[in-house]
Amino acid sequence: MKPTERQPLSLATRVIAFVGLAIGLSLLLIGNLVLSAVERHFAEQDAGELTVVNEAVINALRHGGNDQKLRREALSRAVSGHHGVYFQVRDRQDRVVYGTPGAVLSQAAKTLTPVASVLADNLQTWQAGERTFRGGLTKSSVNGQNYTIITAIDMDFHLQFLRRFRPSLWLIMSLAGVTILIAAWYGVHQAHAPLRALSNKIGDIQADRLHVRLAPSSVPRELQDLVISFNHMIGRLEDSFTRLSHFSADIAHELRTPLTNVITQTQVGLGKARSAEEYRELLYSNLEEQERLAKMVNDMLWLAKSDHGLLKLVQVPLNLASEVNELFDFFEALAEERHIRLALEGDAPIIQGDRAMLRRGISNLLSNAIRHTPPGGAVLIRLAMPSEQEVSLSVLNPGPAVPAEHLPNIFDRFYRVDPSRTRQTEGAGLGLAIVRSIVEAHGGRVEAASAGGSTTFTLFFPRPRATRSRLQAENIV
Repeated sequence: MKPTERQPLSLATRVIAFVGLAIGLSLLLIGNLVLSAVERHFAEQDAGELTVVNEAVINALRHGGNDQKLRREALSRAVSGHHGVYFQVRDRQDRVVYGTPGAVLSQAAKTLTPVASVLADNLQTWQAGERTFRGGLTKSSVNGQNYTIITAIDMDFHLQFLRRFRPSLWLIMSLAGVTILIAAWYGVHQAHAPLRALSNKIGDIQADRLHVRLAPSSVPRELQDLVISFNHMIGRLEDSFTRLSHFSADIAHELRTPLTNVITQTQVGLGKARSAEEYRELLYSNLEEQERLAKMVNDMLWLAKSDHGLLKLVQVPLNLASEVNELFDFFEALAEERHIRLALEGDAPIIQGDRAMLRRGISNLLSNAIRHTPPGGAVLIRLAMPSEQEVSLSVLNPGPAVPAEHLPNIFDRFYRVDPSRTRQTEGAGLGLAIVRSIVEAHGGRVEAASAGGSTTFTLFFPRPRATRSRLQAENIV
């Protein structure tokens, strides 16, 4: 059982998913930056306050002198007005000179790393029971005495603020993200409005409205290339549909004539009793029409294979001059019967091609030229090298000129320059179409020209790469 193919995500979903991811990452980054900024602000604020306390303690030590009682009194007044700030002073022998009540800093004195001055970047944090402190340890010399000063600040207020601030911040960020996503979805929805309108216009185009074209100026700039490409596609479809309609009508017309002849002749033959010789002539006549039908059907099948790329070329090295001479032997009797001379001039290098197909194409041109050449005239095949990349084979025949307006369509199927001519003299109208298909299957092209009482059909074939390389080398030498 074939697995179910996963349906691709819609454009709106893709855009919203990308925008949502970008917004989520951006808001997460912004939230962390805001939290970092707040924490940095608190750290700088604490560092500033601890620096003031540290200076106040030093001043108190300086004013207290070496008198222990005066020194303690000065230190007790050093941090008045600073809530939640604590300090401890130790002497050279690591004895506590003074410490503010309410904070146990003795353990911190053993673990803190001394710093030259208290800054936001070197603040140290520690736990004392259920309380969290932040501070620093400095060493100072006052009045000839060395002291260790530990300053700390209670962080409970900051931590409580951050605990309340974080949920509020993430809630605000989430609401902002949702609002932006809704706005983005609405923007994408509105941006797709021209695309939906374009889809509706395209959906209204039916087989009987292939002439409709969309105006590129009526859509946004991003969709103009799409509209132009769509118009080109519709133009090609219209052309193909028109050609298919004409082709179907031509097939019906071409098949109707020989079928009508067969039916009419059979009805006449059955109208009364006839001799065996008369019945034999009737069967011969019907066989001729049936052969025309069979050839027409075979030609149409061949063209259908060509259109779908089903023709398999058996490419071999071919000498065009030799191939033309062999075809002259085949058409010699027909040309003599019409008093027409066949001639070949020029030369061309060896090409790669399918012998049977190329002979069929050249035969179609020869039979067409013989049919339109007046008695006493000559059909000329000219071989040439118009460029280093191509080899040409031209079939020239005298006769009435083909009007210029017919030349672009002369290789179309069932196309006739003079529709009034009988089918018996003109064939089924597929010969030149087969010629073009054969040449294009070989990577070449065809041209037709008519002027001055002469008509020329030219086939261009690509020259083999090895031949071109050899010629280029010879020119260089």
